[in-house]
Amino acid sequence: MHKRLVEAQIRARLRETPAVAIVGPRQCGKTTLARSLGGAYFDLEQESERLRLDVTWPELIRGREMIVLDEAQAHGSIFPRVRGAIDDARKRNGRFLLLGSVAPALMTQVSESLAGRLSLIELTPFLRAEVPTQAARRRHWLVGGYPDGGLLAPRHFPRWQDDYLALLTQRDLPTWGLPARPQVTRRLLHMVCAWNGQTWNGSRIGQSLGLNYQTVNSYVDYLEGAFLLRRLPPLLANIGKRVVKAPKTYVRDTGVLHAVLGVTTMPELLAQPWVGASWEGFVLEQILGTLGARGVRHEAFHFRTSDRYEIDLVLQVGTERWAIESKLTTDPDARSIARLNRVADMISAERRVLISNTPTVVDSGQVLSCDLDTFLKTIG
Repeated sequence: MHKRLVEAQIRARLRETPAVAIVGPRQCGKTTLARSLGGAYFDLEQESERLRLDVTWPELIRGREMIVLDEAQAHGSIFPRVRGAIDDARKRNGRFLLLGSVAPALMTQVSESLAGRLSLIELTPFLRAEVPTQAARRRHWLVGGYPDGGLLAPRHFPRWQDDYLALLTQRDLPTWGLPARPQVTRRLLHMVCAWNGQTWNGSRIGQSLGLNYQTVNSYVDYLEGAFLLRRLPPLLANIGKRVVKAPKTYVRDTGVLHAVLGVTTMPELLAQPWVGASWEGFVLEQILGTLGARGVRHEAFHFRTSDRYEIDLVLQVGTERWAIESKLTTDPDARSIARLNRVADMISAERRVLISNTPTVVDSGQVLSCDLDTFLKTIG
């Protein structure tokens, strides 16, 4: 099994709390990681596994072995039983490991039954530090982070992504409550991909689909809950300028993004007019994923004024504010750094970072210009 950054955090939380829930998209490696931690494993999407759990439950909760419940949201009646077992022995930690592929359904059950008894951790597709070979690192941006989606087996891209999205739209999302027909969901996915890296406009998307913006926004909630989409909220700073108040939307895995938009090779990707937005989203996900895996508490925003001064990613880490820009270039110039400093001054950012593909690292103490891997090492 390939080492995952978040494993140390999961082990620490199991020592400190009765239960831990790992959430993340399907096929990102939750089951593999959970099984490497040991315990009695049950896949609750399978009727036979639910029956086996029911029959062995009294023996399991008396034992010392951790109980691993995969796709826990598929068997809602298990949550009160987990709560009862925890409350009967509150000083016992590391008893339950829950896995879930849809955040809203799982979080509803957690908030109703397990509040104060459970620690929540997100597992992403593979991050830069988890990619095992240099060859895989070179294709990481193109094929995304899913281990079976081309990262570890290049020939699987983009067929794997096509099959993955077909399963989500035809089975999973309707099962999780999305009322749209699969054909509408696929059209929405295509439009969300075309909108990648832009400020969200539900009305325009809705007009193209023949839906009102409330319906579109409710559908997008499901895409976000299934970890397909990220909505990055705006930083609402009081700076004497009009600030854009809409979130920016990103397709979280660039392999999914590129497969939907029909891009299958690096030369094709570099020829696209939207290549900069793809790189921006990739950088953003690697940074936020690494911070999350390391257990670094943070809040993330974008910042943009009406006269187009903007910062791709604003991070609030403790009392410190970071302004991070990403440029798809190997030779960032002084004008890019000057513009970054100007906008960072507007929001009083203590740390300013320009990420590009440059081999040269320039660190003035306040401003850092470097490549993505170098920056990730400073936070991981």
